[in-house]
Amino acid sequence: QVQLVESGGGLVQAGGSLRLSCAASGRIFSSYTLGWFRQAPGKEREFVAAITWSPGNTYYADSLKGRFTISRDITKTTVYLQMNNLKAEDTAVYYCATGRRYGANEPSEYDSWGQGTQVTVSS
Repeated sequence: QVQLVESGGGLVQAGGSLRLSCAASGRIFSSYTLGWFRQAPGKEREFVAAITWSPGNTYYADSLKGRFTISRDITKTTVYLQMNNLKAEDTAVYYCATGRRYGANEPSEYDSWGQGTQVTVSS
């Protein structure tokens, strides 16, 4: 079982940046994929980005490429989501989760989830 704790959310003006962190603990297999999802009020949870624990391959939701960057620090067992040029529509609760295959982008393909961190972008 993997435990995940997100942090770094907050209130930011449109055009600003935030970096979210997801600290992982427990049994983390090199084959795992760590993903970020987000859920806005009244909407379904949607895929944002993911990275394989090893060797660190990344993939993104097409609509977010160029503004969001996912990375990980193996020594700290932490995954990051750098979000730039934030827009009001990026307002959501952001979650990290563990998946079992590269390319997974549906919530059902992910097992362990963090509690989420709120990101609010004011326009």
